[in-house]
Amino acid sequence: MYRSSLLHVLCIRFYMVILLATVCCRIVSAEAPSPNVVIFLADDAGWGDYSHSGNKQIRTPNIDSIALGGVALERFFVCPVCSPTRGEFLTGRYHPRGGVRGVSTGQERLNLDERTIADAFKAAGYATGAFGKWHNGSQWPYHPMARGFDEYFGHTSGHWGEYFDAPLEENGKMIRTQGYIADVCTDRALSFIDKNKSKPFLCYIPFTTPHSPWAAPSEDWKRFQEKPITQTATDPSKEVLDETRCALAMVENQDRNVGRVLAMLRQHKIDDNTIVLYFSDNGPNTMRWTGGMKGKKATTDEGGVRSVCFIRWPKRIEAGRTVSQISGAIDLLPTLTSLAGIKRVGDKPLDGRDLSPLLLRQTAEWADRMIFSTWGGNISVRTQTHRLDSAGKLYDMIADPGQKKPINAEEPELASQLVDAVTAWRKEMFGIESIAKIESPTVKKTKANAVDQRPIPVGYREFPITMLPARDGEPRGQVKRSSSAPNCSYFVNWTSTEDSMVWLLDVHTSGRCEVTIDYTCKVPDAGSTIEISFQDSQITGKVGPGWDPPLYTNQDTLPRPDGESQMKEFRTLSLGEMKLAEGQGPLTLRAIEIPGQSVMDVRRVTLTLLP
Repeated sequence: MYRSSLLHVLCIRFYMVILLATVCCRIVSAEAPSPNVVIFLADDAGWGDYSHSGNKQIRTPNIDSIALGGVALERFFVCPVCSPTRGEFLTGRYHPRGGVRGVSTGQERLNLDERTIADAFKAAGYATGAFGKWHNGSQWPYHPMARGFDEYFGHTSGHWGEYFDAPLEENGKMIRTQGYIADVCTDRALSFIDKNKSKPFLCYIPFTTPHSPWAAPSEDWKRFQEKPITQTATDPSKEVLDETRCALAMVENQDRNVGRVLAMLRQHKIDDNTIVLYFSDNGPNTMRWTGGMKGKKATTDEGGVRSVCFIRWPKRIEAGRTVSQISGAIDLLPTLTSLAGIKRVGDKPLDGRDLSPLLLRQTAEWADRMIFSTWGGNISVRTQTHRLDSAGKLYDMIADPGQKKPINAEEPELASQLVDAVTAWRKEMFGIESIAKIESPTVKKTKANAVDQRPIPVGYREFPITMLPARDGEPRGQVKRSSSAPNCSYFVNWTSTEDSMVWLLDVHTSGRCEVTIDYTCKVPDAGSTIEISFQDSQITGKVGPGWDPPLYTNQDTLPRPDGESQMKEFRTLSLGEMKLAEGQGPLTLRAIEIPGQSVMDVRRVTLTLLP
């Protein structure tokens, strides 16, 4: 009887302990909701473009506050150009692994078997949104809304030629906006945060500034227009001072937009439990102050690949610290998922490391590492203390941060080790041992604008609109692009029935599509008969009415750089319906009859899969 009573008491106590533990877990869970995440990514801003870096010609208090309220990664490295960095941030893997090998004509696309940071946060129940420049694929399933983002607003290409009242994409459809592009995209990000303030969210804001064209709001330009430039480029003979002024004006505008987002987090009292990250995608797009570093955008030297990286999380990250260990864009996925306590989606090996032990000051050994940078066939490697440049010259980055004196003779063993490391990395990434064997379009400038041979997917019921911009097509005959930079170009010089434009398609689902063309046409030349064909299907129509708007004159603060298209207002021509059969093949746009001197200029063809 006594034993039975004792057993009964023990059982009651056991269940009370279980109940208490359950209640405590629920309380802890209620007190520790998942952190929100806000990620700012600048476009073409260099390490030296911030007052936190020591630039006394600019004021970036809001961006600086992320560093002052959290951690500055002191030696943070990205890629020499835009889309590779974005691919590495999204996947935690070096960009050649994911198929990102260019910045336009489809070469910027991230392979479909790669999984992104947004995939991970969405799977964990987060609301996810991206607002700005995407640059890793335009058509579904390369589109951001197929890569883990619930919402998307901005431009999917790398370069955009309109910064004021720009046409931008809203969840697959083009709309005309009003205002400066960075302000407009920030407005959308603010709406997303406001809508999702009561649940965890991932908000990605990839700004399109200070990438050219040189276009800053007048209020920002006025502060810099006559400003003396006292901190100059490492090679001042190559600096264009007005371009420096405009870049800094664009960054100050960006800082103001960062401030708007931080203010909303405070307003909703969620800033304490929001991880805020800020970095840039490559070195500066012009020669300007970099603190004495060598190189700029598109180079693999220190100035071309070093970026600021600031991360703040008041709830857990101690304010005002710096982390001196080298790190890079490849580290952001494993770090952010670890901080948020969510699982990564995908099982491909990561190249990045989880930096959370460094950010949270956890006791852990931090092994030495190497970070590789590549572009145009050039490869350099960075250790904690040294860089081996693309020519095989070794530099002590502590004693010689400007890479002025190679030390191969003084440290032959280290130089040899790093040369071997580059050789092994090249073979792993590209399957080759010698740079001379690379035939990638990123190596030879003559192939830089070659259209990627991966076909463009078309015909997905979940995303029926497929835009085929001139950027992704191949001009044939005498047709050419409006500029040498394909990203924001349009097809011009269409004067012959021998001319055509071709997009290589992979039709996922057979069905009928509505076909439209965004065009301009000189009024006397209206009336050409055109044909679009795919496999055994074709549709014909007439070009009209004539529409010949002037080129914009309200877009540029400074003259547009050579190679960038002057933009204009395009109209939409509806050709009707056309059947597309499942399978691969070229979609060809050509003229059957040309009564005038030319057919039309073409911005894009749009295919909409009908129910």
